[in-house]
Amino acid sequence: MSWSTLGWIVAALLLFWGIGAYNRLMRLRNAIGEAFVQLDQQFGARAEVSARLLTLARPALESEQAAFDALDSAQAEVQAAVLAARSKPYAGDPLASLAVATAVHAAALTRLVSLVEHHGELGRDAEIQAQLAELKLIERQRAFSRQVFNQAVSQYNEAAKQFPTRVLASLYGFAEARSL
Repeated sequence: MSWSTLGWIVAALLLFWGIGAYNRLMRLRNAIGEAFVQLDQQFGARAEVSARLLTLARPALESEQAAFDALDSAQAEVQAAVLAARSKPYAGDPLASLAVATAVHAAALTRLVSLVEHHGELGRDAEIQAQLAELKLIERQRAFSRQVFNQAVSQYNEAAKQFPTRVLASLYGFAEARSL
């Protein structure tokens, strides 16, 4: 076998390895997007239940307008952050904004739930209790969806850090993904 033939074989092996590594990274990055779709659905469901809970609680808690405004504002921030993250759920900046917005929303929602539970007649209202139960179910589902998303991010990041795939990842701009 001549050196020329050996050179062609090595070049072909490197080419096929590069194609395989690129496809693996793309598949793992697409898995992040698929996992985000589930998370996105949970954010939407939580927004709907939060809006219904606000509608039910607002008349009885007129003195707590600040809590309602805080929840409305936090929900708008979450929706904007989800919209930004939807196109590139593997990008760091939109996910960082989403993490912050989610924490602010959770605090505002916790305050509203606390007000509802400690307000006599609202705590016993069947419709409000149904919304609270649905909200708790959605939060458990969202936690599971977030875990699946974070696992997909972890698998992608591990693959992108392995040598020699790391060289290809930096060459093609595969940046590290951020978990929630």
